Amino acid sequence: MKKTYEIDMCNGPLLGKILRFAIPLILSGMLQLLFNAADVIVVGRYAGNNALAAVGSTAALINLLVNLFMGISIGTNVLVARYYGSRSERDIYETVHTTILMALTCGIVLTVLGVAVARPILTLMDTPAEVLPHSVLYMRIYFLGMPAFVTYNFGAAILRAVGDTRRPLYFLSAAGVINVLFNLMFVVVFQMGVAGVAIATVISQVLSAVLVLRCLMKSEGVYQVRLRELHIYKDKLIDMLKIGLPAGLQGALFNISNMTVQSSVNSFGPVAMAGNTAANNIDGFLTVSVNAVQQTALSFIGQNMGAKKYKRVDKVLLECLVTAVAVGLLLGTGSYLLGNQLLHIYSPDEEVVRYGLLRMSFICAPYAIAGIMDVLAGSLRGMGASLTPMLVALTGICLFRIVWVFTVFQANRSLATLYASYPISWTLTGSAHAVCYFIMRKKKFRE
Repeated sequence: MKKTYEIDMCNGPLLGKILRFAIPLILSGMLQLLFNAADVIVVGRYAGNNALAAVGSTAALINLLVNLFMGISIGTNVLVARYYGSRSERDIYETVHTTILMALTCGIVLTVLGVAVARPILTLMDTPAEVLPHSVLYMRIYFLGMPAFVTYNFGAAILRAVGDTRRPLYFLSAAGVINVLFNLMFVVVFQMGVAGVAIATVISQVLSAVLVLRCLMKSEGVYQVRLRELHIYKDKLIDMLKIGLPAGLQGALFNISNMTVQSSVNSFGPVAMAGNTAANNIDGFLTVSVNAVQQTALSFIGQNMGAKKYKRVDKVLLECLVTAVAVGLLLGTGSYLLGNQLLHIYSPDEEVVRYGLLRMSFICAPYAIAGIMDVLAGSLRGMGASLTPMLVALTGICLFRIVWVFTVFQANRSLATLYASYPISWTLTGSAHAVCYFIMRKKKFRE
């Protein structure tokens, strides 16, 4: 790989490098979300509210299954960044080849799981009868693309660890264009409904996976992939799982709380579901934006821990926090102020838009709080501590929201009460992460 794609995270001024790393990562996350946004917009405008509700009702369940495995890619990112910072070439080689084989294996397991559990779990989530067949069909086709989806994301994690966030952006740009074109062809021209948008998404995921694998195979750097040499190195797998599995479990269990919230939204009917789906798609762009800053903190801190440059770790955290707050305020407030126009892109139905705006008022406007929480969690993982942020987040977000649904929401059954659980849980969890960072910092730096 040419050096021009990499970023020296261990020397020189930080802010410019943080922005160079984070901006392509933000754009990559947004493009990946556009895969689903294209699905939502096309079905909302050309296949009706039931189809729109069907695509939205699968989101929490899809994320539940995907995040469990995707957390392992965080372990990859931390390990490669640490070994790259310490210039441990053999360790990088073993981690990279373990990662790609793990990605292919996880993708196949996800496909089997997704196809098998689609109908029973969507039924348990109280998906309305008129929506259920569309939801099941969409989810089963979508999960056929999981080997490609996971392979792309694991491959991109390797590139991020060495500072290359530009080429994953190029790959997703190509895949995004393909996704939109096939969406329009399958749904508008061939009238295939939710099946059409799911097939288009799978095709785009395969393209992005092929491009990232080709990039790693043709790299001239120490992280070059040789398919014939793919092998599970036990020590690297264990290290990846120690860091990544808690993050994956956290993501999966987060979505148990999200499924609980989604089930509560479902009880308000298909129109409320459609409005929630459209607004959820919009605040998804905020999520990937602040998550990109979290990934930036993780990679920069990982490399500096490997290089034993501990004084830069605090500087990385501070500048990433400032960046996350700026992104949260700009995009969160902006999307809420433009909410009426944005929601009309998804649906012309005024009642759908009204429900969507209600969600955005509670979730988009205060999103800077979520940015602070995410960066603190990423910093802890970059230092090699994954169990602590998992336990904090599971208590402060997952458990809190589930308890909220069964207590406060039951006492006052309204969507406003339901959505209020989000900013409250972010505040509690972010505060706890800050305390844990200072405790972990003293321990790690002393070691």
